[in-house]
Amino acid sequence: MPTEMKLPATETISARYAELDSWPAGDMLAAMWEAQMAAVAAVRPALPAIEAAVTAAAHRLGARGRLVYVGAGTSGRIGAQDGAELPPTFDWPQERLLLLMAGGDIAFTRSVENAEDDVAAAEAAIAAHAVGPDDVVIGLAASGSTPFTTAAIAAARARGALTIGMSNSAGGKLLEAAEHAVLVETGAEAIAGSTRMKAGTAQKVVLNLVSSTVMVMLGRVHRGLMVDMQAKNAKLRLRAMRMVRALTHAPEDAASAALAESGGWVKLAVLVVHGMSATEGRAALARNGGRLRLALQEKQI
Repeated sequence: MPTEMKLPATETISARYAELDSWPAGDMLAAMWEAQMAAVAAVRPALPAIEAAVTAAAHRLGARGRLVYVGAGTSGRIGAQDGAELPPTFDWPQERLLLLMAGGDIAFTRSVENAEDDVAAAEAAIAAHAVGPDDVVIGLAASGSTPFTTAAIAAARARGALTIGMSNSAGGKLLEAAEHAVLVETGAEAIAGSTRMKAGTAQKVVLNLVSSTVMVMLGRVHRGLMVDMQAKNAKLRLRAMRMVRALTHAPEDAASAALAESGGWVKLAVLVVHGMSATEGRAALARNGGRLRLALQEKQI
């Protein structure tokens, strides 16, 4: 069998783009834009697998489980981007977030040679962080066969963690190693092997779906609003005010006072507007797993 037939689909050469470097810039842009749209469309067949993964993840995380992202190169950086946005957007606790990158933290901004092949480092990282049954570990690899990522997923699964593997090529070891396999076949890239393009786009889409859906299922979104958002700048404080007013129809002064009493926490401020003290509101949210909808129903609001 020719060597090229053994390559992951993301590494193959597409005849469509063979003369790419001779095209006018406009034609290049149009062709690569079309490829990006195809990458997004490729996610659709994977939705059932994604649904199974997020349902299991939301159940597993509970009140103390950690979200762990694992990857190398582009895949690792895309995972880190998704994870880093969870604390400010959903108030996901920083201590419940772990970003494991082949080559260590320096590899988030520069290439570290041979890091993606370091199986021992992956296994050591999983052990050092005591990954276990409460945790959800997401491994990303465009080729589906990156040794670091596959080893980390296998080690995490052996320690009882829930594991999700996401690949853009069929037949790789990552999908076999993970409990939940998510395959999004994006095929050949316009620039062969440059998986920051179609494969990277699809990975970001999948992670958007996974993390956002999990956060909604954990009660960190109410009526389509990010009511656990950390309002740490003027723009976000204004957004918090808009959310409280939209959810309660309170005048600006009442919403402002409620936010002040609640430390800027929109979810709690809504309960304060409805007559609870901050202490009572916190207790109501705690009883209902942080779900504002249930806390409001409990008080028949």
